[in-house]
Amino acid sequence: MSATRYTYLGPAGTFTEAALRTLPEAATRELVPLASVPLVLDAVRGGEAAGAFVPIENSVEGAVTATNDELASGTPLMIYREVLLPIAFALLVRPGTELADIRTVTSHPVAQPQVRRWLAANLPEARWESAASNADGARLVAEGRFDGAFAGEFAAPIYGLDPLVKEIADAHNATTRFVLVGRPGRVSSPTGADKTSMVVWLPDDHPGALLELLQEFAVRGVNLMRIESRPTGEGLGSYCFLIDCEGHLADRRVSEALMGLKRICPQVRFLGSYPRGDQQASEHQRPGTSDADFTAAADWLSRCLDGRGDV
Repeated sequence: MSATRYTYLGPAGTFTEAALRTLPEAATRELVPLASVPLVLDAVRGGEAAGAFVPIENSVEGAVTATNDELASGTPLMIYREVLLPIAFALLVRPGTELADIRTVTSHPVAQPQVRRWLAANLPEARWESAASNADGARLVAEGRFDGAFAGEFAAPIYGLDPLVKEIADAHNATTRFVLVGRPGRVSSPTGADKTSMVVWLPDDHPGALLELLQEFAVRGVNLMRIESRPTGEGLGSYCFLIDCEGHLADRRVSEALMGLKRICPQVRFLGSYPRGDQQASEHQRPGTSDADFTAAADWLSRCLDGRGDV
């Protein structure tokens, strides 16, 4: 395995690359762009890279399904870091192009909902076609296949384009979440501002099945930050759930919630405990759910076994 190589969703000039370069360790790694999320992650699975950096969630469009499906299937992987990157697009064009000249535009499919209203107001007749990534859309414009591409302004010099319009975003404060993924290994120490991710499969389809799953978190005071359902491919009605919760596996409330899930679900895939990208400590810890509370309860139970319960 190359311990100095990170793969990421390319080509060069994507928001994924911009987010990856915010990690301090990126300065000492060989950063290799690949054409799709499966290829990026398979490079880690195959030992060709130590880490893979991919988008997983967007505040406008929601989950990046390719990433979620890859993490839920195939050889297990773990998340070690996350980065939250504010997203605003520029309309990149060949030098000399004016807004009135634009008849065709392109970008990654996830970008379209983030610029749809701007496009309708400013280029209502323009035809949209999807590209493999925002940067690939810029490359296609440079090759003359489209008139404009929505991408990061930083991609313009890479492909010899001009940013005709900057700071395009239908939703202010739009943010994309990216994750650094590697082979399963030892979980890093808790920081006090952590997140834990997992995939959970329901045991069967019966009334209250999802409620039973959620109660494992609720009764222990674990706050859920995200829950996404994805089809398992085993037939209609068969789903797994990708879940992010506040806290670290080393926290008793989180570890006991996962043990509870493992008791009632046929499969639970642990995807890692890692520092939160926003560095915000949990504000939702209920009384009775701290590690000290769990320890005190366990000590009381031991005394009960010895006949000294309330002594």
